[in-house]
Amino acid sequence: MNARQTTGSGRIKDVRGTAFVVAEFRAEENGEDYPLYRDSIVNLFLNEDTKRAAGSVAASFPPVKDLVKIRTKYFDETLEKQIRSDVRQVVILGAGLDTRAARKPAPDLIYFEIDNAETLRLKQSCYEQQGMFPNVKFIPGNYVSDGFIDLLRQNDFNRDLPTYIIWEGNTMYLRLEMTKQVLQQIRQHIRRFRLSFDYMAEAVITKTTGDPGIVGLVEAFAKLGAPWLSGIADIGRFSEEMNLRVIENFKTAELPQAYWPTDCLTSPIFNFYSLCTLGSD
Repeated sequence: MNARQTTGSGRIKDVRGTAFVVAEFRAEENGEDYPLYRDSIVNLFLNEDTKRAAGSVAASFPPVKDLVKIRTKYFDETLEKQIRSDVRQVVILGAGLDTRAARKPAPDLIYFEIDNAETLRLKQSCYEQQGMFPNVKFIPGNYVSDGFIDLLRQNDFNRDLPTYIIWEGNTMYLRLEMTKQVLQQIRQHIRRFRLSFDYMAEAVITKTTGDPGIVGLVEAFAKLGAPWLSGIADIGRFSEEMNLRVIENFKTAELPQAYWPTDCLTSPIFNFYSLCTLGSD
């Protein structure tokens, strides 16, 4: 979620933030013979320090890298489907080092990215140094405490246009009431939308899965200063409470059949980590 500190020139000072760790995991797929996706842009943000930080997390629980790669593939595919429909705005909450504004452009499509100012300055600086100017509005702020609807309005967001919202790698870091607050604001203020996000089962957060590796993963992120705070037990009931419709929901254990048909992901974590898309209609 956070990229920590950068220098005035956009260089990285502190790479312990989860944004860099996730970016390293995402970048690793580029080296595969048959990658799930391609993200050559992500390498702009990485260096030996970020590699070491990611290696420390992966050492505690190697399957975490596959979680990131599977969700990247899912969000990329879902975004492409939305772009082929009538979506004209893409909002990325807690954007981190997401590169989709640069990787997935389309005519008349604008991206809105909300995250802390340091992360966005780093990203914009790296883009500009490469002569890249994607159609994106970087919006510094905390989308929970600052009110992301107000932040969007201040940046010419049109609540009446069909909108796709990507909320990747965020919900587990929020108290459940905060997650509900975000969904209520979306439901109340955006007329037509699809929303995709990932979430952990409650058993992961409470460390009751019975798997020591999963417990180690939870503790590794806590050591990064990014503890996991909440999970969702039943997405159907949860979405009904939020007055939203479940378009699709997958445990990540179900997706490798389509993504990696010859691969076998044996860790229990893939049965406790899910990806979903909800809609307003």
